[in-house]
Amino acid sequence: MKTLISITSFTRALFCFCLALGLALSAQAQQTTLIDNIVAKVGGHIVLRSELEFQNANAVGQGYTSPNLKCDIMRSLIQNKLLLARAEIDSVVVDESRITEQLEGRLQQFIAQIGSEERLEEYFKKPMSEIRADLRRSIKEQMTLQKMEQEIAGQIKVTPKEVKQYFNTIPKDSLPYFSTEVEVGQIVKISTIGAAQKQAAREQLEALRKRILAGEDFATLAGQFSQDPGSASQGGTLGFFKKRELVPEYEAAALRLKPGEMSPVIESMFGFHLIQLIEKRGEEFNSRHILIKPATAQVDVQQTAQFLDSIRTLIQNDSMTFAKAAKEFSDDMLSKGNGGMMSLGNSATTYIPVDKLDPSVFFVVDTLQVGEISRPLPYRTEDGKDAMRILYLKSKTPPHQANLQDDYTKIATAALSNKRNRAISEWFEKNKDTVFVDVAPEFEACRLEQ
Repeated sequence: MKTLISITSFTRALFCFCLALGLALSAQAQQTTLIDNIVAKVGGHIVLRSELEFQNANAVGQGYTSPNLKCDIMRSLIQNKLLLARAEIDSVVVDESRITEQLEGRLQQFIAQIGSEERLEEYFKKPMSEIRADLRRSIKEQMTLQKMEQEIAGQIKVTPKEVKQYFNTIPKDSLPYFSTEVEVGQIVKISTIGAAQKQAAREQLEALRKRILAGEDFATLAGQFSQDPGSASQGGTLGFFKKRELVPEYEAAALRLKPGEMSPVIESMFGFHLIQLIEKRGEEFNSRHILIKPATAQVDVQQTAQFLDSIRTLIQNDSMTFAKAAKEFSDDMLSKGNGGMMSLGNSATTYIPVDKLDPSVFFVVDTLQVGEISRPLPYRTEDGKDAMRILYLKSKTPPHQANLQDDYTKIATAALSNKRNRAISEWFEKNKDTVFVDVAPEFEACRLEQ
């Protein structure tokens, strides 16, 4: 039984997870014969039965037990929707550029996992423009939810006394038993594209630009040469986007053009582009492009390995801490801000059960002593980039029942989550009547006032 984290905390985290995977849910909904329906309305937001059932199945699968589990999840979903509705009323907004950054990163992860943009379109049965719009909407909701919670409870802290008091409220027979856990850090360096590869890509586009200026059709050449499979089949056309929905370099170049004009060769995180503006319509614009991606050379991987080996030597000689090296040199955005330490999903703790480690990590750290750092190892990032990394075994804890001495960080995290949840619940109590809430009769008992 899960006891250190409340079901409210769990479902709120799971809600964020589901938003990130909203596309997968919509794809699954298309492939089922079950009729979905609305089970709650909160302001302008809705809760679907499929959303509730999906989260309930995940909660059961992860070992959460409660006599009213589905009702607990329903309340949490209503609370999350209420947060979103109040964000609109209170004009709480998130930075569009951050949404774009998250969008591009997750799209690249999806594409890397499934193989190509074409396969992604086949899986979701919709064009990339719709996939992008759906994911952008989900990410915006997720970030808005996080910002609202931060404004309500972000400044709340817990004292050691409160941590101890929280721990003492857990029945002794309900204390979890932890298997062997490790703290593992990583420093990741993405192999940079060599100057020769970049120049070759640029020259290929310059040659295509000359052909277009000489009279050949941009869309035809895009279909033949563009390495963006999602748009190449459409003559390079991306469809309409608002400002700050595409990477800055692309948008800036496109908006400088008049309809029909073509840009010079420009570089972005995806490679090199030729851009042709098709139409401007108010705050939106439609464009097409030809994308050429420089090839990664093996020599760059070797240079990356040499760089990481020099960092490893500095750490071993006590010239730099692992945490500082990760912050300064790692290309992994998720772990570098945490001293390079890995975590599972949205978990705040860096302690990871060994049976939850990725096999590629487990078989390396299993050979390390606490405090040791591996030699540079080949690695492929979630968005499919060639990289190298070094792994650091910070600690290893044997199996044991939860106690304050060995598990203070976990218990403190759970106590803080519990305290913040109470603050958010108090906020709901004060604000639940400011937004219209309508719940299906079968879930009437799950209203916020229960």
